[in-house]
Amino acid sequence: MNNISPTSNAMPTQQGGRGFQRATLLIIWAWLIIFALIPNILVIAASFLTRDEDKFLRLPITFENYLRLIDPLYLKVFLHSLSMAGITTIICLLLGYPFAYLVSKADKKWQSLLMLLLVIPFWTNSLVRLYAVKLIMAANGLLSSALIGIGLIDEPLQILYTQKAVIGGLVYLLFPFMVLPLYAVFVDLREDYVLASKDLGANKYQTFWHVILPLTTPGIISGVLLVLLPAMGMFYVADILGGSRNLLVGNIIKSQFLDARDWPFGAAASVLLTVAMAVLIMAYRASSKRIGKTDYNEVA
Repeated sequence: MNNISPTSNAMPTQQGGRGFQRATLLIIWAWLIIFALIPNILVIAASFLTRDEDKFLRLPITFENYLRLIDPLYLKVFLHSLSMAGITTIICLLLGYPFAYLVSKADKKWQSLLMLLLVIPFWTNSLVRLYAVKLIMAANGLLSSALIGIGLIDEPLQILYTQKAVIGGLVYLLFPFMVLPLYAVFVDLREDYVLASKDLGANKYQTFWHVILPLTTPGIISGVLLVLLPAMGMFYVADILGGSRNLLVGNIIKSQFLDARDWPFGAAASVLLTVAMAVLIMAYRASSKRIGKTDYNEVA
């Protein structure tokens, strides 16, 4: 009777596991190449071509599309969009940082409930939620009616179709994206660093500034990545809440592709956002490496 060794039985299992891993990696790489790499290459290539009335794109290669980005008209829109996105990011950070800290210090059962309440809005389409915000902000909406009813104001609030309305809508939509990475870094924050700082004589301000803030910097940068650039591209927020006077970069890209049929210029504006994202990602990686190399003595 032949004896079957355990090694011979394990080899087919190992080979099957490796085959599954290779197939999974192949699918992931194919997905990234087809739906991420190739579209970005096409957009970059289109940004160097010339507009055509019939075929949308044609040769020769030109840098005119990028030079148009510094035109005073478009530059004003870009700076205005950047300012609104920056204000949105700052508000989300100022509200999200203490919120994430308090959630991380709550009991485990309350943490799950609070995070569930935070992500519940994702179950509904953002466009539907934005129209609900519009109903609240309207002159005859719920907010003005409630304030008039309790006697705090005499006339309806003129919030809709202003910069404040656009920023409020952006904060409403993007606030969870700031909280989630901050909550993750607060959960992983080592308490022994904080205790060591207090043992060395640091007060609460010094502990926060020299210990907690540096260790949570990757979460801050991640939140900025998830809020700043999407805020510049959410054209439907400006369309619904801001009217025609509060445009974002996304509105320019949309109008160039759909209305003006100027695909090369729209592609150049898209590349500008992609470059900005790359710069922020590099800053995030540099911050992560710095935190990873920081030892206890440097932090304390």
